[in-house]
Amino acid sequence: MENYINIPSDEPIFSISTAAKLIGVSVQTLRLYEKEGLIIPFRKQSNQRLFSQDDLKRIRCIRSTISEKKISINGIKSLYALLPCWEIVKCSEEERNACPAYIESSQPCWSYSHSSNVCSTRECRVCEVYKGIVNCIDIKNLIKKIAEK
Repeated sequence: MENYINIPSDEPIFSISTAAKLIGVSVQTLRLYEKEGLIIPFRKQSNQRLFSQDDLKRIRCIRSTISEKKISINGIKSLYALLPCWEIVKCSEEERNACPAYIESSQPCWSYSHSSNVCSTRECRVCEVYKGIVNCIDIKNLIKKIAEK
């Protein structure tokens, strides 16, 4: 989806039902992706989920990865878990050693509770790790960028 709407692509404007219709999935599918830690919808004070154009791109990437590449939800979570978030957010060695996202490799870093590291004050939805993977090619480009340093 190109940005035909003159609103920033990361601005949450679509309700969950509208997002589901635009993507061609059920509301339950979007809730499942959220529960599994693949997406982080914006939440209003009323707890209503809202999605941005970037979120829709991310969900389309997830859908194509599942249907075309035949990678399961757990497989996608494992790929996300391999992102070197500690390099992106510049964690100290001490923080890394206390961080489950660094120690484990079964879920994306934004799925863990971060209580005693640099991420404890960050909102995962706007963190550069999560925001860096909107399109399918973004994961590879993010890793290349880190490897070039």
